[in-house]
Amino acid sequence: MPTWVFRGTVLPDDVEGEVTAGAGEPTRLPGRFALPGLVDAHCHLSVTADDDGPYLGAPRLAEENLAKLARQGVGLVRDVGGERTATLRLGPRDGRPEVQAAGRFFAPEGRYFPRMHEPVPEAGLVAAVHREIDDGARWIKLVADFPLFVDGERVPGSTPEQTYSTAAVAAVVGAAHERGVRVAAHCTTELAAALIAAGVDSIEHGTALTSDDIAALAARGGGWTPTLTAVLGADPAGYSERGRALSNRLSELLPHAIASGVHVMTGSDIVGSVAGEIAKLVEHGVTPEAALRAATTSAREFLGVAGTDLVTYDKDPREDPETLRHPAAVVLRGTRVS
Repeated sequence: MPTWVFRGTVLPDDVEGEVTAGAGEPTRLPGRFALPGLVDAHCHLSVTADDDGPYLGAPRLAEENLAKLARQGVGLVRDVGGERTATLRLGPRDGRPEVQAAGRFFAPEGRYFPRMHEPVPEAGLVAAVHREIDDGARWIKLVADFPLFVDGERVPGSTPEQTYSTAAVAAVVGAAHERGVRVAAHCTTELAAALIAAGVDSIEHGTALTSDDIAALAARGGGWTPTLTAVLGADPAGYSERGRALSNRLSELLPHAIASGVHVMTGSDIVGSVAGEIAKLVEHGVTPEAALRAATTSAREFLGVAGTDLVTYDKDPREDPETLRHPAAVVLRGTRVS
């Protein structure tokens, strides 16, 4: 295996220098700018969708999506829920992103997409958490609030409500932390304050976070994956009135969160991309440098993975985030992917 050599501008810290990956005969990589492997911190490798909504796909889908992410320069994936028989088996492989998998979604009957989960009642929550960890889960994905579904359909007018009691959430956090596993919580309501107080490690979506929540999350060294494409849509011209109001609020909250020390991270969910999320962060008041950190060094620090991945680009992605969709070279775990 060659030693891949890059010479140029190393981002996100804007340092001129040389970076190497691998061990062997030196081989120069193309490109003028380089980043560590990108991070998709909110991904569902095994989830797809049809006209009836999202559902768990065949196990091979996870491998197919992992290969696609590799070509996009993603070197680290946090899979926050899916087909556990597929995602919990995704071990380290040269040329593929490293995966931190949560396994199943934790939600009670009627409080998540019916084709996406096997309901877990509150009384069985902690035992189910231990089983998931026994099978290799690195994270626990808690659906903390969600609209009501009956007979496979969302109840008209139903709004997100708390799924498990705060005491149950605290018990989950305690059980997970005892095993060295962390908890990510889906939250789109004011419940975030109670979740942070209960000790969850990251807030997913977080569309109702407040400045006080940000302060509490920062004090705990917590993370926030806003999944901007998923919650707002790809095109600002298509935002609803509610979406525009949320976009305006996030334009204030996201820069504040980063300045406060929250690990804001990029996450594609099932509709976006890391490149798209970086562009969305910039669109919402985050500097290009901070947006790149959210997709690389800050996310890696939070997830505890330094890595030796390398992605190069012909143009400066700080000037145009679209550059991130066209890497000149991708090296993951010492293997050149493209």
